Amino acid sequence: MTTALDTDVRPEDRFISAFEVNHGQALNGTNASIAQQREDAIERFSQLGIPTNDLELWKYTNISKVIDRPYTLPLGPREASVEESDIAPLLVDDMDAHRVVLVNGRVDESLSDIGELPSGVVVSSLAQAGKDHPNLVEEHYGKYADFEDEALTALNTAFVQDGAFVYVPSGTIVEKPIFFLHVTASDEDLFLQPRHLFVVEDGAIARIVEKQYSLTDANTFTNTVGEVFVGEKGNLDHYLIQDEGPSASQVHTRAAQQKEDSVYSTKTVTFSGEVVRNNATIEADGSFCESNLFGLCIGQNEMHVDNHTRMDHVQPDCNSNELYKHVLNDASTAVFNGKVFVSRGSQRIDAYQQNDTIVLTKDAQIYTKPELEIYADDVVCSHGATTGQMDEDAIFYLRSRGLSERRARILMLQAFCEEVLEELAVDPLRDEVTDQIRTRFGGYFD
Repeated sequence: MTTALDTDVRPEDRFISAFEVNHGQALNGTNASIAQQREDAIERFSQLGIPTNDLELWKYTNISKVIDRPYTLPLGPREASVEESDIAPLLVDDMDAHRVVLVNGRVDESLSDIGELPSGVVVSSLAQAGKDHPNLVEEHYGKYADFEDEALTALNTAFVQDGAFVYVPSGTIVEKPIFFLHVTASDEDLFLQPRHLFVVEDGAIARIVEKQYSLTDANTFTNTVGEVFVGEKGNLDHYLIQDEGPSASQVHTRAAQQKEDSVYSTKTVTFSGEVVRNNATIEADGSFCESNLFGLCIGQNEMHVDNHTRMDHVQPDCNSNELYKHVLNDASTAVFNGKVFVSRGSQRIDAYQQNDTIVLTKDAQIYTKPELEIYADDVVCSHGATTGQMDEDAIFYLRSRGLSERRARILMLQAFCEEVLEELAVDPLRDEVTDQIRTRFGGYFD
């Protein structure tokens, strides 16, 4: 089942009309609670509307220009001609992992290879989890990604069909990475809205790797919402590689909650996209939490990448570390807006936030706004941002040691990225990303 979004009316009205037509059929809920969430979410979306540049949080990103297109909204299972040979080049060489392939936001079991999981661990589609583990899904679904102030989260909540699901029970260690390969494949311009839910319970340890690719030149927009829960003394290392190509736009919202003495690390590398907006929010809802946010954007052509983060310290004795870096070439644009929030009574917080950018051309642009909002007095919090061109003195030094100018510049850019790359603790993934960056930089100076 599909719905063509009417281009003769406002974008907001297109989605509201599509919801009214399909509610109770393709948009039925797995239970009364989720069905009610859909109705509440579309009502809130109608009140908020699609974000515009008049909003401070969207000041530098015109998301409406890529939403206001004649997309098709798929509201049911659709066959896409994706074969093993199509995904083979997209896999990570030598990475032994539990593999799940999603095509247009839905799990494709024929392309997946989950293998043997530890006892009690669940890796499946969200739709299947809703049938097999309804109580578990209802306990966490919609609890961390708040749609009251986020219009696109509300839109996702109203229209969600499927996505990825991970459950790791208490005390369980998943040795191999859980790998989700997200593939877009269609001859039509699609508007996709996958929803992911990852639950790592007390004392459990897991690594999740997500990669996004497109097998089409059609215009696509993906509005993703991912919710993450990390229980007491749990540890989740979470990776996202974005490389969908110049015709793909997306808003990727990730909302996580941590409990006492847990560790959650999220690392995002962006290689391509027409307009990409990443929202990452972490709530450290327990003492002695460690939270890490790392991001790297390699910009080229006219791509626009906007990273918004919010680190909420609502309990004492926690620490967070945040580092985002950009290398911008051609007429690419990056935005970074990161806020560290320390609530009243959350003492002994150690929070670090930094954004660094290298601009290679006069047409590339960076807008950066690191923020601290602190309501406690016993804290160590710092934030900063640097923007500049390559250090010509350092390049001269490398050339004086026998390197060509091209090689010197590539090495300088690689060294700039290394602080983020070394956080990619899955060796085959780090090697692949490093090779891709090296190739990209080599093309800059040919």
